[in-house]
Amino acid sequence: MCDLCPPNSNDSTAPHGVGPFAASTHEGARHPARRGFLRASLLAAAASWTLGTARAATAEAAANATTPAAALKRLLEGNARYVANAPQEKDFSVGRGARVSAQYPIAAILSCADSRLAPEFAFDQGPGDLFVTRVAGNYVSPAVLSSLEYAVAVLDAPLVIVLGHSNCGAVSATVKGLETKDILPGTMQDIVKAILPAVIRAQGGTGGSMLERSIVENVKLQVQVLETRPSLVQSMLKDKKIEVVGAVYDLATGKIMLV
Repeated sequence: MCDLCPPNSNDSTAPHGVGPFAASTHEGARHPARRGFLRASLLAAAASWTLGTARAATAEAAANATTPAAALKRLLEGNARYVANAPQEKDFSVGRGARVSAQYPIAAILSCADSRLAPEFAFDQGPGDLFVTRVAGNYVSPAVLSSLEYAVAVLDAPLVIVLGHSNCGAVSATVKGLETKDILPGTMQDIVKAILPAVIRAQGGTGGSMLERSIVENVKLQVQVLETRPSLVQSMLKDKKIEVVGAVYDLATGKIMLV
């Protein structure tokens, strides 16, 4: 018991306070000379909450060793199985316990939110294989970018795929809006604003319909955003730690084509 303990306390083994820092703080109060040291130590501890801390809290094992090329090859092979209606048999109960404390996705997918497109099925992958972000029009919103940063910087996903699809309603609405000048209700116009530069690009193109060209141009535009907008994705791409590719899913055939 120290000078600051309650006078009626007879238990010399009881902790001085509550919580992991209570005893140290209590000792600092007894010895003012230590306060500066304790303050510096606590500030250093707070500063240690970096990507390394987030990584440790997410997974204790080694970083994902899959290369971008190997990840892309695996996903395209999975899509070929999906197109042929010959997916690998999977027992989804296997690995549930291990996935409770860790995940090691081989790719981060920025996909449209369209209910007809399911990336895990389209690439024939199981739980924990893909880190999927979804938004109508598969465009890079602030929340999507933050999610992709987490995927590559904390989970070590080596590959990012921007995945559009045929007959995309969000792109179609943008094409029509450019022609009619109609404004969508609510916040849906934000989607149009994000996709519009791609549609304008598609106007000068040839081959395919205006919608088809716009879908491809939108994927390319979002890849360009990831390559140029300051972020952890951009810096890791610049350092050749990850790769970013674009692709389009054909609703009619299930086939995924790189663009």
